[in-house]
Parts: sequence; C-alpha cells; structure tokens
Amino acid sequence: MIPPSNLIVSLKGTGVATVELNRPLKRNALSQDLIDELTKALRQLDRSPTVRAVILTSSGVAPFCAGADLKELAEVTTAVAYRMSWLKSLDDALTGFQKPIIAAVQGYAFGGGFELALMCDMIVASEDAQFGFPEIKLGTIPGIGGTQRLTKTIGKQKAMQLILTGTPTTAGEMERLGVVSCIAPVGHRVLDRAMVVAQTIASFSSPAIALAKQAVKAAETTTLRAGLELERALYYSSFSLADCQEGIAAFLEKRPVEFRHQ
Repeated sequence: MIPPSNLIVSLKGTGVATVELNRPLKRNALSQDLIDELTKALRQLDRSPTVRAVILTSSGVAPFCAGADLKELAEVTTAVAYRMSWLKSLDDALTGFQKPIIAAVQGYAFGGGFELALMCDMIVASEDAQFGFPEIKLGTIPGIGGTQRLTKTIGKQKAMQLILTGTPTTAGEMERLGVVSCIAPVGHRVLDRAMVVAQTIASFSSPAIALAKQAVKAAETTTLRAGLELERALYYSSFSLADCQEGIAAFLEKRPVEFRHQ
C-alpha cells in the first residue's frame, strides 16, 4: 500500500502554487519525510517557469504546524544532529527560495511550525490563530532560526518574553508587532486571503519581484550602507528588463501593461 503524501501541491489561479502540509493526524508535525518532500517540492517550484508565487498552508481544517515530530526528535542525539545537520535542509530550502512565498496560518504555528512561517516572506493568519515557541518547556530552544528571526522582527525584550516563557500569543498581537502581514477575519478562509495577495504579486513582472525580494532580504543580514549599495545595483539592473521598458511605455502611453516576465 502506498502511504499518503505528506504534501498536497497544486496550481491555484494564474502563476500561484499552493503547498499544503498534509499530516493532519500528527498536527502537521515536521517529520523527516515531510521535510524531504517539502524541500523537494520547493526546488521544483523554484525552477518552474509558470509559478510566480507560492502559498504554504495546511490541508483542510488542520492546524498549520505543531513543530518538530517529537517521536523522531527523541532519537536525535547531539552527535547525530551535527552529523545529519538536523533541520538545516529545511532552512536552506526556504531561505534560498527565490520566489515570494506566503505562509497562510490557521489554527496554530508552534515551535518549528512558527519558525517555518517566519522563514516565509509574509504571514497571513486567521484571526483565531496562535503562535508560540514552547521548546523551553521541553528543555530545549528553537533551532531553525526562531531566536534570530523573531528578535530581528520584534526586538530583544518581547522575543525574550515569548521564547523564555513558552507562552503562546495571538495573531492580533503578532500583527501589531509586525510578524503577521494581515489577518483573515473569523468566517473567512485564510487561504482565500493569502490568494488575493499571491495573485497580486503574480500579476507583476517576476524578474522585478525577484529583485525586490533580494533587496528586502538583504536588509536582514547587511549594514545599511551595504544594503543601499545592493539596492542601487539591483535598481539599475532592472532598467535592462523588458518588463521595465514595457511598464514605463504602458504608463506613458496610458494603456494596460503587459508583462512577459522577461
């Protein structure tokens, strides 16, 4: 018997792909099999010429992700973790993904699930969604960038509170702190809200979107001066895009733009 896939990948609308975590009985906990399938799917989507934006979400009414699969984690020693670079492939797949990726979070995103959402470019959440890092209650800490990405977004004091107490927080609070991009009200599907954002992005020039994403991401890892220099170089390089020439011509000629993603 062929086991069910841990992922559901499909095309939704023009230029948008959805990737649904599909381990509902395990609350979409991050098993190695799920991680392997997800990293493989992301590599394929990044190479696809027809996909211009991706939504990462959970299937059906399942919560987004409960974090690491604790049964597997119980078997991982320090030596094993270093030897296999535990969870590094997931971090590499998300941080190296060149197209915009939006996390559509329903239910909750805890531990590694919260980190998975933080690795995405935007987070759209249901109004009743919860976020948190409960690792401290298990005698460990976030290990896929949670301490770093959350602190860079909301500052040391609040990050310390959430990580050191393990207390979950609401989508509304995460939106106020700048972690969540927008909220889908109760009664509205978070996937529908994320789809509006994704289709808007996919309607623009994909090379220009890629340049913009590269510039914004650089702000996380470089100084202001280095970031400004990179932005200027990317800005100048956009002038050679056929889409840039088309966009300017369409504006001057007062006609609809027709991007060809070149």
